[in-house]
Amino acid sequence: MKNKILFASVLLFLISGSLPLLSQQSFSLKKDIVVAEGEVQDNIVTFGGIVHVKGRVKEGVIAFGGEVIISGEVDDVVLGFGSTITLEPTARVRGDVASIGGTLIKKPGCTVEGDTIYFKTSEDISKLFEEGVRGFLSVSLIPLLLIIKLISVFIWFLLALLVAAFFPRQISYASAQIRKSFWSIFATGLLSIIIFSGLVIFSALLSLVLIGIPILLALIIIGFILKIFGRVVLFYFFGESIINAFGNRKISPLLAVVLGLILVSFVSFIPVIGVLFTFVMSIIGWGVVIRTKFGTTENWFKRA
Repeated sequence: MKNKILFASVLLFLISGSLPLLSQQSFSLKKDIVVAEGEVQDNIVTFGGIVHVKGRVKEGVIAFGGEVIISGEVDDVVLGFGSTITLEPTARVRGDVASIGGTLIKKPGCTVEGDTIYFKTSEDISKLFEEGVRGFLSVSLIPLLLIIKLISVFIWFLLALLVAAFFPRQISYASAQIRKSFWSIFATGLLSIIIFSGLVIFSALLSLVLIGIPILLALIIIGFILKIFGRVVLFYFFGESIINAFGNRKISPLLAVVLGLILVSFVSFIPVIGVLFTFVMSIIGWGVVIRTKFGTTENWFKRA
């Protein structure tokens, strides 16, 4: 009974921490969205739909496929995966614009105050992938482990861009707390991983009699969310440090995350050191997410 209460407490603790991140988001599946002139929207996420922003979006526009047309204002980021992004002459994006595997059209007169990240069209990426596969098959000296590592880096790249685009303020705030309370965060992360591992082992044993299967699945989901958010915070932390080292005070969340990802990926390829580095990153990542309540507070455990 005590174990069930403990698990329920942990589950509610983590879910309640993620609610502030989801309360102001707007999702759609193959649905056209129009933000009319004078209208204000918080966030837009669409899968295969058409988005036309004539008014203002306070945070970001994220599209998977479909089309994004900006003729109004976006205060943060415009991010498209396999999408056609069109910035009309009256468009103003105060953050970054990123197009991955899609088409980006910037008409004369449009304003992008942040960075512009543009990758090749999906057809070119497909050709490049096919050529890479043929090259891999013809050169058997390339270790399979290296290929798996590269695929892992690419997946992290997509996840990092998505999280950084959606939650830039939370990531920036959580990153700042690492410098401010490093050892407290480290201790929180280490304790959290120990407790979480115990819960996983306990639920795995309960799974032998089917009772623990839902608990185990819930723990896997929770661990997945914690790992992704914590790792992206660390990407931002390292990327921000690199940007500051060059004396640039203006920090672009997307640029910082990409630079941090490159640095972390490079270190992770080093034998032994890479494993230790990744383990320490996991501890810090868990600690900063739980202690800052997903980047929404300085110390979740501080008494009012």
